[in-house]
Amino acid sequence: MKILIAEDDDTSRRMLSAVLGKWGYEVTATADGVRAWEAFRQPDAPRLAILDWMMPGMDGIEVCRKIRAADTQNPPYIIMLTSLDEHQDVVQGLKAGADDYVSKPHNNAELRARVGVGQRMIELQAERNQAQDALAHEAMHDPLTGTLNRRAILRSLRRESARARRENRTLSVGLCDIDHFKAVNDTYGHQVGDDVLCGFVQRAQSTLRTYDLLGRYGGEEFLVLASGGAKVSETSLYERLREAVERNMISTRGADVAVTVSIGVAESDGKDGVDDLLAAVDAALYEAKDGGRNCVCRSGM
Repeated sequence: MKILIAEDDDTSRRMLSAVLGKWGYEVTATADGVRAWEAFRQPDAPRLAILDWMMPGMDGIEVCRKIRAADTQNPPYIIMLTSLDEHQDVVQGLKAGADDYVSKPHNNAELRARVGVGQRMIELQAERNQAQDALAHEAMHDPLTGTLNRRAILRSLRRESARARRENRTLSVGLCDIDHFKAVNDTYGHQVGDDVLCGFVQRAQSTLRTYDLLGRYGGEEFLVLASGGAKVSETSLYERLREAVERNMISTRGADVAVTVSIGVAESDGKDGVDDLLAAVDAALYEAKDGGRNCVCRSGM
């Protein structure tokens, strides 16, 4: 783990660096508060800091305040190093955002114990962030295919529609339906059907552009959001997607399965309501399926 030492006294700084290095920590040392603050602004900033209270340029209290004012998911653990031992001074440091303090001259055993507490707190924070990220991902993604779920793709649709209106851009929406999917389940079983859904998502993601969005709308239906400055031709984006599905069989746990996809497309400048846009794309999909499936149809809206 990286530890930042900010101490203007050269002897104390060297001793602290040597001791912490002996304990297995990776040490970055600075002699003033300005450089300490700059170190915290780097992408790989240390997660634990030992700051001297009195430093040139910017004292430890000011560095502490700046760190706590920064918006971050991973705030560093800060130990103030001070020769001041009045209660009001300690309180001032803690109010500024310090997590702990060590009086100078420090005792190595006490310092090691307090650094150990800081390391445990940082590890707990990392575990909590990881759990929160996992929950956020689970809330936004379909558990089977890993793509955005219905709630997330509709939220993205509302956001992209508003952006299209604000930036005078075109939003293209494609509703994809795997043809005769019930027959796949009836013939091969639902596990193979699940593999087909996952295989379709892999085909789609490899065909779509990096900034296009894909989400499971429901069952075997998937929604594509493609934004751009000009209209997206069905002979380019959506035809490529349709052809990629038609040309390549999907490997499943039971057999290689050939499927096709019907796609309904509607475009909007964001001035139409999201419900109207969804109704238009649904009507276009119905036209594609009614016209023999395995094709792309565009709405006239």
